[in-house]
Amino acid sequence: MTLEGEELLAAPPARLDRVRGGRVAIIFQDPMSSLNPVHRVGRQVMEALRLHRGLEGNAARAEARRLFDQVGIPDPARRLDAYPHEMSGGQNQRVMIAMALAGQPELLVADEPTTALDVTIQAQILELLAQIRRETGMALVLISHDLGVVAETVERVCVMYAGRIVEEASVAQLFAAPAHPYTRGLLGALPPIEGERRPLTAIPGGVPDPRAMPPGCAFAPRCALHGAECDAALPGLRGVAPLHSAACLRVAA
Repeated sequence: MTLEGEELLAAPPARLDRVRGGRVAIIFQDPMSSLNPVHRVGRQVMEALRLHRGLEGNAARAEARRLFDQVGIPDPARRLDAYPHEMSGGQNQRVMIAMALAGQPELLVADEPTTALDVTIQAQILELLAQIRRETGMALVLISHDLGVVAETVERVCVMYAGRIVEEASVAQLFAAPAHPYTRGLLGALPPIEGERRPLTAIPGGVPDPRAMPPGCAFAPRCALHGAECDAALPGLRGVAPLHSAACLRVAA
């Protein structure tokens, strides 16, 4: 894993402490289990400001208030002194975004940031992330199983199966012409909004145990295109179209 050419997996802890929350930040899936329930939310954001930007006291509180205002938390001065249980799920997710922005990261990783929210708040959070990207130039990596969110939010998509990328494409290419059998199965399982009703496509079998991976392609035991050559070696990504690749021997370039 590299960041601008720097290898991070072998980096010493002191170096990683400056990267985590500083250059790279993360929003976790469930804010209620990510925030400390016995500390006020303002204190938790101010801790990130102290660690990554050296702000203390009134300066840290003023910046935390500005961040709360930036992420759309109403009455930010008063909310700094609230505990997580005193705020809604959407407000707590905004606190998590404020905490992630505290270190002024170059890259924000959002791990299912809207899963615990209703659809109205989900739309607000996604628009907030898009607005912050436009204002700061920050890069965003969105991890999600919600294909609707993916279609509306990102520019490029990596589809993963059993821990490996099996397809990479622009969002338009992926939804218009999915190449990997797993991607086609995912899209086939989506109910159509318009047109005739049809049975949904189900992918047979289950995800393999990481301790007992099948030989060759991990998706092969569930794939309708499975052949003997699929078990011979792990397929690498192959070009399907410009800026579109898939890890499948059956894919035609």
